[in-house]
Amino acid sequence: MAHGSASHQKPGFVPLMVGSIGVVYGDIGTSPLYALKESVKAASGGGAINEPVVFGVVSLIFWALTIIVTLKYVVVMLRADNKGEGGTLSLMALAQSSLGRGGLLIPILGTAGAALFYGDSIITPAISVLSAVEGLNLVTPAFDPFLMKISLAILIGLFLVQSKGTAVVGTFFGPAMVVWFAVLALGGLSGILLHPGILAAVNPLYGLGFLASHGFVGLLTLGAVFLAVTGAEALYADLGHFGRGPIRLAWLIFVFPCLALNYFGQGALVLTNAETIENPFFLLYPEWSLLPMVILATMATIIASQAVITGAYSMTQQAVQLGLLPRFDIRATSEFERGQIYVPGVNWLLLFAVIALVVTFETSSSLAAAYGISVTGTMVITACLALIVVWKLWKRPFWLAALIVLPFLFIDLAFLIANCLKIADGGWLPLLIGIWLMVIMLTWRKGSALLRARTKRDEVPLRAFIHSLEKRPPWRADGTAIYLTGHADTAPSALLHNLKHNKVLHEQNIILTIETADRPHIAPHDRVEIETLSETFHLVRLTFGYMDEPNVPKTIPEIRQRGLKFDAMNTSFFLSRRSLKQAAHSEMPDWQDSLFIFLARRAHDATAYFHIPSDRVVEVGTQITI
Repeated sequence: MAHGSASHQKPGFVPLMVGSIGVVYGDIGTSPLYALKESVKAASGGGAINEPVVFGVVSLIFWALTIIVTLKYVVVMLRADNKGEGGTLSLMALAQSSLGRGGLLIPILGTAGAALFYGDSIITPAISVLSAVEGLNLVTPAFDPFLMKISLAILIGLFLVQSKGTAVVGTFFGPAMVVWFAVLALGGLSGILLHPGILAAVNPLYGLGFLASHGFVGLLTLGAVFLAVTGAEALYADLGHFGRGPIRLAWLIFVFPCLALNYFGQGALVLTNAETIENPFFLLYPEWSLLPMVILATMATIIASQAVITGAYSMTQQAVQLGLLPRFDIRATSEFERGQIYVPGVNWLLLFAVIALVVTFETSSSLAAAYGISVTGTMVITACLALIVVWKLWKRPFWLAALIVLPFLFIDLAFLIANCLKIADGGWLPLLIGIWLMVIMLTWRKGSALLRARTKRDEVPLRAFIHSLEKRPPWRADGTAIYLTGHADTAPSALLHNLKHNKVLHEQNIILTIETADRPHIAPHDRVEIETLSETFHLVRLTFGYMDEPNVPKTIPEIRQRGLKFDAMNTSFFLSRRSLKQAAHSEMPDWQDSLFIFLARRAHDATAYFHIPSDRVVEVGTQITI
């Protein structure tokens, strides 16, 4: 990624399309490593692998890619953008703005989708890297005792370099994945030549016939087939990075054809020799190319893992801004690209969880049982939120919104039910992670609302307070004081305590409130709103998008340009540090009250979160029961 002035120029269409291949399609692009293998094994039920089984599986995979990825996401969902941004929380913000801020349905759906995404962020690196490294077994069985250790070493190295940012590595993502998809297509073509009749599986009747004739086994197979479309949510989540056009064209003219050819090729190979089902992907290629293919596959899985890891960082930033999680230490890793961030707390939690997964499940086949529930759950939630957006925000008749969205919802529900059959075999894990994170998010949201209400009850109306100061002016100190508050209409507790204990106010006082909009980004010239309350008091409202970095010092030049003059170097920031205690009769259950206080005590310091220089901050302590 170029630095300097060139970095501010918008990339051309082709570079954006190549970049989308590297980031957006990394996850779905590594699915051929395990998707067909697991699907055929599920479809055969331990019995013979025959033509109806293989044709049925290949047909189901092809049409899953066509309906879910092409129609639902590429055609429909990419239109549901929030000022150019996509993803579950962006869709939640759109749906909430269309219905108003009342009600719990939209926040519950949004938090559930975000929580399930974290489950995907944990499983994707583990299963992808394991499935690639397992190809070493085909080079020589001598590697077998070391497969887990090699996988762990790769994963640990991947998480250790996250703090460096993806600016340099990202330059190679696109070209490397272009090579990967081209190799997928070549391998698929070589397999198809072995049994050209496999192309007849493009007929959906093969897939429907298999499901109709195999009952419970067909439902199990559907759960495995879904592995081929995991990563489809990335199409929507990464919309803001590349734009609708490049993502769509990359899929339609390159990614989809390459994936389809590879799946058809693997199916043809298995039809030719049923024993190749143990690893049909790598066996598509000549023996001499196995080691290079393992290396290339490992690179591809690292890229796929990188995409979901950085997606987890972005999701965390959005969740914090939208009030679903406490403040985290969020660090920008690029001077020029605001989307490139690093969240240490999330990074180490993900690493710990991924290591635990690899050690527990050991093989990609074992992990395949745990994979799918989190993604299908997210897809169902996306469809529900999309129905609200099409109906309310786009102002379409309900029957038309239902006609557009409900077919996708029914298919997503079918995949979700199929994946739920794997709960006992490992599917409980992402479900447990999702429920745990959802409880945390809803607890933080509810506790924050109660805390705001409790704080507001104890505060003094701001304008009445200023009026009383005009009658009995206190001593004045030189310079400017900035008081941060969450309520623009009440006097900040830090201001009240400063006046009470120090008996003095500054010559100029700024009441600063920071809000998060339902839009992903707010232009710098639209962030600042100033209201003069008196000769010595001014109210400043800063508004950031939920994907913006809330950097207060960077807004000072904009505040000064609006006519509020002060010496930034002779300014003190006053913050209220609240000490929370559990109330005797809380509005939340005791366990939830304790959880909220635990989270609040471990939230990242407001001074660092808003990038305020620590040597210019005065903190005033207050104790609040909740």
